[in-house]
Amino acid sequence: MEEMRRFFLRFLDVWLFAGLSAWLAIGQTLEQEPYTWARFAGILLPLLVVQLPVLAVTAGKEYLKERLSRSRYLAVRAGCFLVALPALTYFHPGTAPDGLFVLAACLNLALEGILTASAYFRNRQAPKVLRIGLDNAILLSITLVAAGLAAMSVSSMDDPAHYPDGFLLVHYLFDGPLILRHFGIFVQFFLQFEVMYLAGYVFYLLNRHFLVAVVLKEKGLLIYLLSFAAVLSLLYPAASQLIKSLTLRRIFGDIIENPFVFENALVFSGVMLVSLPVVLALQWAQQNDRISLLEQEKTRAELDLLRQQLNPHFFFNTLNNLYSLTLKQSPDAPESILQLSDLMRYVIYRGKEEQVAIQEEVQYLRDYLRLQQLRLRLPLALKVSVELDDEQQPISPLLLIVPVENAFKHGIEPAAESASLTITLRCRKGQLFFRCENSVEEQPGETGGIGLENLRRRLELLYPGKHRLTTSAGITTFTAELSLDL
Repeated sequence: MEEMRRFFLRFLDVWLFAGLSAWLAIGQTLEQEPYTWARFAGILLPLLVVQLPVLAVTAGKEYLKERLSRSRYLAVRAGCFLVALPALTYFHPGTAPDGLFVLAACLNLALEGILTASAYFRNRQAPKVLRIGLDNAILLSITLVAAGLAAMSVSSMDDPAHYPDGFLLVHYLFDGPLILRHFGIFVQFFLQFEVMYLAGYVFYLLNRHFLVAVVLKEKGLLIYLLSFAAVLSLLYPAASQLIKSLTLRRIFGDIIENPFVFENALVFSGVMLVSLPVVLALQWAQQNDRISLLEQEKTRAELDLLRQQLNPHFFFNTLNNLYSLTLKQSPDAPESILQLSDLMRYVIYRGKEEQVAIQEEVQYLRDYLRLQQLRLRLPLALKVSVELDDEQQPISPLLLIVPVENAFKHGIEPAAESASLTITLRCRKGQLFFRCENSVEEQPGETGGIGLENLRRRLELLYPGKHRLTTSAGITTFTAELSLDL
């Protein structure tokens, strides 16, 4: 199931483009009888041939992004939509009308623009002009439909063929000069179409903001259905009478003959029922957003608390080291103070950042090791291996230091004889592997106390499902390994 989900999401844009051609083929098939599969296939296949470069580039976009620079990828994308698509549209196969292929090319360009804008704004805040809610979007759609119907009505007026029974039949015509000559009539048509559709819009608003948001949420399904019926019975006759009183009936005929007939109730209830899934989905999404926001705030507060625990933990260990040096009046004490200052500066300032370059973490780790070696009374067999394919790879700060601190605290500092520490770090293509192995003379009762437990919890919050932290104790060694998908 997970593989199917990934496959569908990976090729989602391909399905969208292919679906566009399928809808055009369905519409063209219904233009004339017979409505057969052969006719449908004879239209769909040429459309897909013309669309082939779009489908190919869209299906392989992840592959192209990995292997091409951004400028070359954009050039390939532009060549597909601005060169290959128009060329195939002009030399299209099949017997379908030329206009169908031109319309298909325009719709492909429009869909590409929508998908590009959606990807751009997905992780960014959209401009204020684009942040319109569902209510305003529906209202805008109503206004555009009313304007379109008014324009087609005026464009159809001068043709006697559009008056078969003394009433105007609206055709898909748009005559700009004729609309300008009869602009007053256009405005009248527009306002009356707007009023007609706004009557249904009122039912949508009542359903969304009162019946669903209040009644269904607080009183349950049964009371919602009863309230739905009550609102419908109280309002549909008045709304029907309003539409019946419009002067449009003189030109188009009686849209509503009797405001009390039950068919009118079915029309307005249909508006409410059709919009119900959208309203429920929107409220579910808003509720999920609120839950997600609360979880993010909780996670942020918990991370802040863990960082506050981490800093004292580090400072206590380091100050103890410095105290030991000053008691011995070691000549290394001044250098230790300077290095401690650098380490504290990193912890206080860079440790608050969400991410730092991995090279900074490595440098911080090396500075810490130098400071520790200054105060050890016995030699330390230290091996450090670092392989980075990208020194600027972002990583959450102060993760790698925890297993090293644990190694000094539980294995190296208590050792009666010389100790060993081996650190391995590899990071290739965002995949990090970190291994810290230290010698021990007596295995600790717990694997690291607050340090490693703190690290485990931070990894769960910062990299959920993308990390693996394991510890193992041998007879004379203790090993901590961290795998991390950055």
